[in-house]
Amino acid sequence: MPKPFQLPDFYMPYPARQNPYLEYARVHSKAWARDLTMIEGSGVWDEDDFDRHDYALLCAYTHPDCDAEELALVTDWYVWVFFFDDHFLEVYKKPRDMPGARAYLDRLPAFMPIGDPAAMPEPTNAVEAGLADLWLRTVPGKSEDWRRRFAESNRHLLEESLWELANITEDRVSDPVDYIEMRRKVGGAPWSAHLVEHANGVEVPDRVAASRPLRVLKDTFADAVHLRNDLFSYQREVEHEGENANCVLVLERFLGCPTQTAADLTNQLLTSRLHQFEQTALTELAPLFAEHGVGPAEALQVTLYVKGLQDWQSGGHEWHMRSSRYMNDAGDGTGDSASTPALAGPLGLGTSAARIVASIAKTMPARLKRLSHPPYEPVGPTPIPDIAAPAELRLSPHLPVARRNVLDWSRHIGFFDGIWDEQHLIGSDFALCAAGIHPDAAPEELDLATAWLAWGTYADDYYPAVFGASADLAGAKLSNARLSALMSDNPPAPVSALERGLADLWRRSTTDVSATAREALRRGTQTMIDSWLWELDNKAAHRVPDPIDYIEMRRATFGSDLTMALSRVRHDSVPPEVLRSRPVTALEHAAADWACLLNDLYSYQKEIQFEGDVHNAVLVAQDFFDCDRDRALQVVSALMTARLDQFHHAADVEIPALADAMRLSSATRAALERHVQELRDWLVAIHNWHQATTRYGEAEQQRRRTGRLRQLSPWGWQAQGGVGTRIGGRAVVAPGGGA
Repeated sequence: MPKPFQLPDFYMPYPARQNPYLEYARVHSKAWARDLTMIEGSGVWDEDDFDRHDYALLCAYTHPDCDAEELALVTDWYVWVFFFDDHFLEVYKKPRDMPGARAYLDRLPAFMPIGDPAAMPEPTNAVEAGLADLWLRTVPGKSEDWRRRFAESNRHLLEESLWELANITEDRVSDPVDYIEMRRKVGGAPWSAHLVEHANGVEVPDRVAASRPLRVLKDTFADAVHLRNDLFSYQREVEHEGENANCVLVLERFLGCPTQTAADLTNQLLTSRLHQFEQTALTELAPLFAEHGVGPAEALQVTLYVKGLQDWQSGGHEWHMRSSRYMNDAGDGTGDSASTPALAGPLGLGTSAARIVASIAKTMPARLKRLSHPPYEPVGPTPIPDIAAPAELRLSPHLPVARRNVLDWSRHIGFFDGIWDEQHLIGSDFALCAAGIHPDAAPEELDLATAWLAWGTYADDYYPAVFGASADLAGAKLSNARLSALMSDNPPAPVSALERGLADLWRRSTTDVSATAREALRRGTQTMIDSWLWELDNKAAHRVPDPIDYIEMRRATFGSDLTMALSRVRHDSVPPEVLRSRPVTALEHAAADWACLLNDLYSYQKEIQFEGDVHNAVLVAQDFFDCDRDRALQVVSALMTARLDQFHHAADVEIPALADAMRLSSATRAALERHVQELRDWLVAIHNWHQATTRYGEAEQQRRRTGRLRQLSPWGWQAQGGVGTRIGGRAVVAPGGGA
């Protein structure tokens, strides 16, 4: 049968090793699967299928160092998860049985109790029986924190199968961002990461498990595993089974490109994710350990976990090359390796190490290119594509008063200190944005919303101006610590305009609000200010971000979580389990991405030419696709369209279905509808504001560049001419700007 594309050259920096207990796991897993009627009697697999797929070989490659019993346990888990996947395809996906699938999936979490492991119902099918047996064999000896994380990954893997089924039923292919996010959950690699902990006999300390470095390590591991699988499984899934959850297909549809081009780009993204994994492990773990007091014993646990993830990557690749489940030319050792670059060079057990040097050398130019972007590149004004308003604009009648009040407030707080002047604030017109976001707000509510926008943008300009030119990451962390303390029950006295602004806003925003709303607002603010440290680090290294890391961090740097928390601070009536659901999360992420990408179009010249920044989606697209600005603008514009389509689909289709499935009350449905409408108002207000503000225009950038205000220290500014000096150990630099 002709292949849909030629497998690309894969980046493989780690050697694959094989566990010596492979045969033991093979015998055990077959007996276990037969006892549970997964092989005979299921109508899904027969013994020949089971032998050819060779899941024991997968686990022997991906867990090379564990003992025989542990390898058998891990292999049983993989037999179970692949059986679940194939069983779900036959029983629910092919007949498009959404009600039956939902009822089936609703029972499975009961077989993963966090407390008493025996507190589970009687299994009624092979999938339930397998999960019950595996849970009882796995959780003894593991902490409750690990059990909770592992159970959550299991639930995502199981429940989000409905997302795949819904897309198949609607004949709908996801956009690239939605696909990557959902593939992590339904693809199972985060679940595999937890099994790496178990197989290696380690646990990631719970206090750092949710930190950016550990989250990025798990996400990049998951993305690389899934993207590799998508390349090998395209023919089986797309051509034979009618699946549409495959990155090659997603990129084919999104870019309108040939299958081979989409496959090559999928592999390029896979390589980028592996580079991100390595960068995070090498540069972000040590500072994390120091910040959280992670001692040598715990640090060793994390290090062994990271090594286990590397083993999985290399071992998973070797298995894909050999398993009959996938498209390859070496499944039986007889393929024509000369026709497939991915298999060029020595093949067979023990030869993967021989391909490492060539693999690293081939990908080195892309790695170096990402670290060598020249700052302050003249790019000229950006031609903005024709972007239709995403909804009907409504404006608050209190806009004129809010404009006057934010000017008075900013003057009182002290924003006109060299970072900004009054002309910049007036031209920025944050009141216009707030008036569209909150068209029904009372006058004092509109004033508060406008002040939050002014403070967030001032702070975003402040960090690169004060800490960026001198790469003062320690000073930025100290500033973050003080801002965090201002949101505590015992805040310090503010000592700068930055701190005075947040102290005032926090007091005005958190009076007489629920603890839940207060915490959401604190978390949204913290997420935003922490993300600026990531920006400072990238800018100091002239490092253009990985595309996926950029999209996900851009939501934070733009303040999306903060803005959405502000919208709910006075009416947090949507239950947390509803807000955490996939449709609501998809809605919010799509809205945030559209707004962030819009901002990147308008701010491209400001950021690239005048600020020497690297955080802009147009630049990220130029770097990844190796294209000029105009082609990158087309890609970003197309992604905006796709994300807006996702927003509308979530609002019009997925959320009503969610309300029905969860049997939400009329009051909760109304609150959820209000949340959707607030996001519509948010989108159209941001669109309108970007068209009207002078903040991003070339004339304003030239005016600010020729100004005479210079930095003296993070806690005080004054007008000064001449070249930079150093005061109190800090460099004197020209003020810059943010998003």
